[in-house]
Order: sequence, then C-alpha cells, then structure tokens
Amino acid sequence: MFIVAGAPAHSSFKKAQLLTRLSSISSVQTFDSQWVYLFDQALDEQQHQSALQLLNDGTSFELRQVANDELQVLVTPRIGTISPWSSKATDIFKNCNTPVHRLERGILYTLKGVSELSNEVKQALHDRMTETIFSQIEDAHRLFLETAPKPLNSIDILGEGKQALIKANNEFGFALSEQEIDYLTQAFTDLGRNPNDIELMMFAQANSEHCRHKIFGSEWTIDGEKQPLSLFQMIKNTYKESPDEVLSAYKDNASVIVGYDTQRFYPKKDNETGHFIYKYKSQAAHILMKVETHNHPTAISPFAGAATGSGGEIRDEG
Repeated sequence: MFIVAGAPAHSSFKKAQLLTRLSSISSVQTFDSQWVYLFDQALDEQQHQSALQLLNDGTSFELRQVANDELQVLVTPRIGTISPWSSKATDIFKNCNTPVHRLERGILYTLKGVSELSNEVKQALHDRMTETIFSQIEDAHRLFLETAPKPLNSIDILGEGKQALIKANNEFGFALSEQEIDYLTQAFTDLGRNPNDIELMMFAQANSEHCRHKIFGSEWTIDGEKQPLSLFQMIKNTYKESPDEVLSAYKDNASVIVGYDTQRFYPKKDNETGHFIYKYKSQAAHILMKVETHNHPTAISPFAGAATGSGGEIRDEG
C-alpha cells in the first residue's frame, strides 16, 4: 500500500461544527483532519508526482504526526466495498496516463483529549453503514484485500415458513416490510424452493421505495372500500380539474405555467455587417417548476441515495 498525504479535510466552519458536537459528547479538546489517499500498489517517482498533481494540485503534504496526548484514527470507505470516488478517481488516473489498479481516500483524524473512542464519538466521525474506522493507518491495506466470495446462504422458507424470512430480514438488514415478507414467503412457497441471501438483497434494493412510486401508484382500500384514485391520480386530478394557465404538467419531472412578458438581452447577428449586436427583445418568460422523485434513498446508504436526487436535478436542468 502506498500513501499520499493530502490537504485538510474540513473547512474552518465544518471543523468548528464537528468540534462542538465532539465536545458535547466527550472530552475532545480539539482535532485535526487530513485527506489521505491510499494506493494498492507502490508508485514510482513519476507516478507519485502525477498523483500529487491530480490529488493536491501539485502540493506535497506531510502526514500529521501524533503526540503523546493525542489519538489518531483513519476513516475510510467500508471494507469490502469500492466507493464511487474510487471508481471515478481510478478512471481519471488511467485517462491521465497514470494507470493504477485502485485507490481510495480516507480522513485521518487526530484527536486531543481522549485516549480511546467511545461509541458516541465513533458515530460522530463515521457512518457505520458505509465506512470503517482504523486505529492504525497501516491497517487500511485491508481495503484492497481480495478474498474468495462467500457461499450463498439459503433461507429455509419451505421448512420454517415466514419466521425464517423475518429472522433473515433482521440479520442481513434487508429492510423488508411486512407486506413484502408475506409476498416473498408466498412466492417462494409457490415456486417450491428456498431463496438465497443474494436474491433477497437484490429484491430489497430493486423494490425499495427510494422514489415512493410504488406507494403513490398503488390501489388503496380504506375501511373495506376501494378508492377510485391512486395517490398519483389524486395529485394529477388537480390539473385535470383546473388546467388554466398550465402549459405542461407531469412531463419529464417538471411542469410549466404561464409567466409574463419580459425583455431578453442577447446578441443578434446583423445580416449586412455580419456583426453581432446586443439588443433587448420582448419575449414570454414562462415559469418552470421542477420535481425529483429520487429523494427517499435506500436503507443501505441514505446520503449516497439522496445524492441521486441532486444528480437528477443537475441532469434535467443542465
């Protein structure tokens, strides 16, 4: 493993914010944070210089040394996973003629005032669902270990029924609802075979309600009476009943309503001279209202899941 030290990981504002939280739950007096870049292979001098250019704008940093009254820990992506940052950074290195097999990044925390980490401090420093804490920076080589895949685990629905799936749901964190558990129990009973853990995890993620489309598109029965409209249809019914001033609705995650005339300032080519002349021109400026349904992420990685909503906004409005 090859280590490249980076710049401070937190702005002064973010650092003060985190220190306030740490001070309220522990005896932490102050802390430093630093980006650390980890390569799964040794770098020669040319590769090292390229890495400094790509990661640190050419600046060379030193790893923060730890004093006797300080505690140092490294927070990285979770062992056994490859972070989105790693995938993108690896591609960038290859495209810049500095091919590497894999690199990851982490944050090196140096804490003053504590000799060991409490569970509360660990929770403040990392997300246990997506990250790992190392007490020794050298232990981060475990990020790059390639182990043989574990064998499939079969969930004995045929033998134990619904209880087997309830137990697996708690053990593996599938986050299946009671209705989904009933559905899967019946489905695999009808198939005459037991599901494996990979099938259930794939179902849980593919069927997760990160967009709420399933709930909003479902048929509703309230007090034994089937409702005529789904939630989506109820929302769209407002447009059906009152379409005035609406130019477009429920198309491409957006709608457009009638705006107002305004003066647009832009260049127009003069056919005689060939020059571009800036002029005002009166045009209608309609109002766009954007929605994005990727805003309720999965149970595994809420922040990365929510980022899909931000990405959708950037994609659609760009």
